[in-house]
Amino acid sequence: MTMPIPERIAAARAGNNSAVICRVPSGWAVMCDMQFLRGYTILLADPPVVSINDLKRPLRTAYLCDMVLIGDALLEVSGAYRINYGVMGNSDPYLHAHIVPRYMSEPENFRLGLPWSYPKKVRDSTIFDFERDKELIQQIKAAIQKRL
Repeated sequence: MTMPIPERIAAARAGNNSAVICRVPSGWAVMCDMQFLRGYTILLADPPVVSINDLKRPLRTAYLCDMVLIGDALLEVSGAYRINYGVMGNSDPYLHAHIVPRYMSEPENFRLGLPWSYPKKVRDSTIFDFERDKELIQQIKAAIQKRL
């Protein structure tokens, strides 16, 4: 993610973040900058916190439920066979979850590994493009909203 998370959240709140899919109770579902795995989504916690450990139990529960709800929506609309979830916060130290559709069409040596096992050249080969991705955004949004 090239823009720091607090700036992404501020842009989402202001309606100026074209990668936003929709608001969910715990934050914002947004398309990841990298779209080498179509539908790769990030859940940004709002308000921003450093770690899930900084949240009280009800907010932790809401965040994790929203993360899986987004995964359910991706399964419905993307054609993925499974969803990978990752919450690290190492390089951008704010709570955010990577929600990554995985496809049977991926080369097996990459499909069976972490999404980050792909070479950087591949990860950077398909970046978020609103014009290309707007229909997918609408499909994911509709699938999320019917689950809320």
